[in-house]
Amino acid sequence: MQTVSRMIYFSNNQDKEPITYKLKMLMRRAVDATLDHEQYTNPCEVSLTFTDNQQIHALNLQYRQVDRPTDVLSFPLTDYSGGSEEPVADEPVVSLGDIVISLEKAREQAQEYGHSFEREVAFLCVHSMLHLLGYDHETEAEETDMRERQRRIMEEMGLGLPAEQS
Repeated sequence: MQTVSRMIYFSNNQDKEPITYKLKMLMRRAVDATLDHEQYTNPCEVSLTFTDNQQIHALNLQYRQVDRPTDVLSFPLTDYSGGSEEPVADEPVVSLGDIVISLEKAREQAQEYGHSFEREVAFLCVHSMLHLLGYDHETEAEETDMRERQRRIMEEMGLGLPAEQS
């Protein structure tokens, strides 16, 4: 359970999907579930921007040199690798970083994978939060670890998939 201050700053740079109170609360649940699962107990803040395929394509090209839209981008502001009780910075509230989610791509993927838009957006937020906490999937072992963490967090949120879909 949340025991420390966690701030989420929302921005909306798209007009493809409505940004509802329910969607924002789902994103808060995904952030909290990830931080709780990872036993991150320091006060922190996260910036979460909703965008569309055109804008995330430009960001993907600019920051990753990948010339196509993607579903989510993570911009960590700290070098957190977990396992320490010490805060990752000397400020009272640590800014973990920025998450940018293409709601247009999330809608496409939800339809492609046969699950709800809400589940897809929550998954993308969890995935990105793990990146902000220092996890990556550059090697097969890292990929396996990150997938397992994502699976457990989504199950804890009540958004897990049946075994044959995971």
